[in-house]
Amino acid sequence: MVRIGTWNLENFFRPGGPAGPTTQDAYDAKLSALAQTITELAPDVLAVQEVGEPAALQDLANKLAGYAHLATADPDERGIRVGFLSKLELRDTHQVTTFPAPLRPIQVDDTADAVDAMGRPALVGAVTTAAGTSITLITCHLKSKLLTFPGGAFSTRDEGLRARYGAYALGRRAAEATTVRDAATQLLDGKGEERALMVLGDLNDEPGAATTQILYGPPGSEIGTRGYDTPDQGDGARLWNLSARIQPADNRYSRIYRGTKELIDHVLASHLVAHHVDDGDLTAGPAPDSIDDDPNSRRDTPASDHRPLIATIDL
Repeated sequence: MVRIGTWNLENFFRPGGPAGPTTQDAYDAKLSALAQTITELAPDVLAVQEVGEPAALQDLANKLAGYAHLATADPDERGIRVGFLSKLELRDTHQVTTFPAPLRPIQVDDTADAVDAMGRPALVGAVTTAAGTSITLITCHLKSKLLTFPGGAFSTRDEGLRARYGAYALGRRAAEATTVRDAATQLLDGKGEERALMVLGDLNDEPGAATTQILYGPPGSEIGTRGYDTPDQGDGARLWNLSARIQPADNRYSRIYRGTKELIDHVLASHLVAHHVDDGDLTAGPAPDSIDDDPNSRRDTPASDHRPLIATIDL
């Protein structure tokens, strides 16, 4: 058995950072709350998002027992990044950032500037289970649905501006999903029945969203369909969304936005992994508070605004 999960830690900066706790006491409270949840869920590997300084992740590891292996990617312009917190040795870590050719640079705001890379690089790493199985992991944090307008504003009364920036965010999230999917495709090399690969992270949209579905690869044989247990030509490249294994169904959410439950954090798995995860083997952590469009209102809140998702895999 191995337990692998994902968790957006929500603006996890040391005190004085651009968006994290404003005091040492608030930071210590957040460290304690995060450490308690991780200890209770006991993942062997945790993919993490919204990490500020790598030193903050080390502070968290110091509050835990056995998590000696850490890795982080480069930050975005806000200073947050993805990473891994692991009991198992991490190897072959590297970033995924540049859009794959022939995908062209995209418009991301009202200026003439265009970007050709993920705002937050994804991070690839591999671990070996106690039974000797190698699992390759990709942690990612795609462009948010919560929009930021010129001047750093989180809201606007200019509906033309809102529509444009919604389109920019959607296009960027789609390009980032395509970039992560390209990395997964190369790592699988059409051999998903024999290669263990997982994509984990905050995809900032629900399972049925077009951007999320880009990551699945070939359509068909989803969990719960008649074709799930029947081999087909897509199995070698396909990724399955394990959220269907969360039971009961009304527990399938990872964030509450304005009172509405949303599943925007995901655990995707290749054929070899997905077919060793049964109903109930993907579990969610404590329910988060409902949030609005202003992340600054939660700077000194100990808990994350996301739930962790942990998959128990019997390989």
